[in-house]
Amino acid sequence: MTKFVMYKNVNMKLFNNYLAEKRKERGLLMRELAALINVDPALLSKFESGKRKPTKEQVEVLYNVLGGSKKQWMTLWLAEKIRYEIAGEEFGIDALALAEEAIRYEAKSNKKIKVDTSFKPLIKELDMLRKKLTAFRKFDSYRVAQALELEYTYESNRIEGNTLTLRETDLIVNEGLTISGKTMKEHLEAVNHKDAINFIKELMTKKEKVNQSLLLSIHNLILRGVDTKYAGIYRDVQVMIKGSKHFPPSPFKVRELMDDFFTWYNQHQYSIHPVLFAAEVHERLVTIHPFVDGNGRTARLLMNLILLQHGFVIANIKGDAKTRLAYYTCLEKAQVEGNKSDFLNFIVEVEIEALSRYISIIEQ
Repeated sequence: MTKFVMYKNVNMKLFNNYLAEKRKERGLLMRELAALINVDPALLSKFESGKRKPTKEQVEVLYNVLGGSKKQWMTLWLAEKIRYEIAGEEFGIDALALAEEAIRYEAKSNKKIKVDTSFKPLIKELDMLRKKLTAFRKFDSYRVAQALELEYTYESNRIEGNTLTLRETDLIVNEGLTISGKTMKEHLEAVNHKDAINFIKELMTKKEKVNQSLLLSIHNLILRGVDTKYAGIYRDVQVMIKGSKHFPPSPFKVRELMDDFFTWYNQHQYSIHPVLFAAEVHERLVTIHPFVDGNGRTARLLMNLILLQHGFVIANIKGDAKTRLAYYTCLEKAQVEGNKSDFLNFIVEVEIEALSRYISIIEQ
């Protein structure tokens, strides 16, 4: 029969009770189990009485010898460890709640990328195209890059609702003209985005380290003249994403979440394939939604900075209704369900298309 103790009016099974129960189920005497796990019988007796706590390695040995649920063994051991640390502390319960929130966030943030087997050929194709592009770099043209960057400005702004055509974007950005019937905000969005592209290209050339200051500088360019109050600073108000089930975190959590974001960035920037890493950075940033406005454009610019730094080309997500719907759908799936495979595949396919097009233009 499993023993329970009353702890703050809750029936709670303790680690030492579970250990005694499993030993008796196996029909082992104390000295027999002690010999099997290579500890002194007196120490094992203290484990069962609750006077001493085993190490994690000793718990794993006990599990291997006595069987049962590994989750149960480790959960009870960790619970005892936590209880011992905070027992009697005035703010123990508050600290426990805060620790739980942090652990849940870290577990979500550090979740490994899961993709199906069909994804691997896409990565192989990406690397082959990048290798081919490298061989053609000597034939690269400033005019080609300029035209493709104009398209990127047009499409990225179109995703966010800007109504300028590609030709109108060109006239505003490259000729300095004003388009009748279009708002000042749309004009500024076009000019700002072009300047932001030039900025990330400069960062790439200088091999600048990506950090919070750099990110805020990108965002400042995006909202320059559009929203002076919130250009280049994290939001201090709650926001909602129109048409999305994802609810961004509270403003008081943004700073901490962005600190965690850059900790993750620095830990994983060399351990994940560059395109997957760039896509993951994009998703994580817009999920935090650290800005009042301009989150999507800033996230796509940061993603493309990473791609450029690793020899890829700008991944230009189209702003037409079909592509935009696909983009938002797989992004929301990552944010709400935690399944990032569709979004990662989406970005990889966009980059493959961009590489293929770039190479075909240079070849011609």
